[in-house]
Amino acid sequence: MRVIAGEARRIQLKTPVGNHTRPTTDRIKETLFNILSPHLADAVFLDLFSGSGGIGIEAISRGAKKAVFVENNKEALSCIKDNLSRTHFTDRANVLSMDCFGALKVLAGRDDVFDVIFMDPPYDCGYEKKVLEYLTAAEFITEDTWIVFEASLHTDIDYLTDLGYDVIKVKEYKTNKHIFVKRENK
Repeated sequence: MRVIAGEARRIQLKTPVGNHTRPTTDRIKETLFNILSPHLADAVFLDLFSGSGGIGIEAISRGAKKAVFVENNKEALSCIKDNLSRTHFTDRANVLSMDCFGALKVLAGRDDVFDVIFMDPPYDCGYEKKVLEYLTAAEFITEDTWIVFEASLHTDIDYLTDLGYDVIKVKEYKTNKHIFVKRENK
């Protein structure tokens, strides 16, 4: 796995051994960032369920001013820290070593407002819905915040409108999909 574009282009990234994480392929990452690119300049990026940190690192490489990485797997955390060092992005990153829901509570007490939130939770466990339920009232996002989550192809997303989200785009791949949403204007 590598950084595809921007400041850290071509730098190889370390990934955890085993199947606890699913590193995003270069092709899918390129498609994802082609869509997000207009929203990255000086953005504050939140990478939930970070794995090796490749998505947040790609965001910094492409112009985000800061990324917050949330991961609770020790081996993955080690990879994130190593990858931030390799790319020289340590000073533009904040790594939270905790589960996603604990991190959301910590982030609620900070001044950051996120421009883009990306999450790649374990498939078919319902984590994305629980996070989106939490984010409906979160003060660290606005109606302009792009929220993107990765899910298996058969994951039902019919609940999004009921939670108050507008679906901007759904991009399907062979085995998974990215869903792009924004909180409805109130």
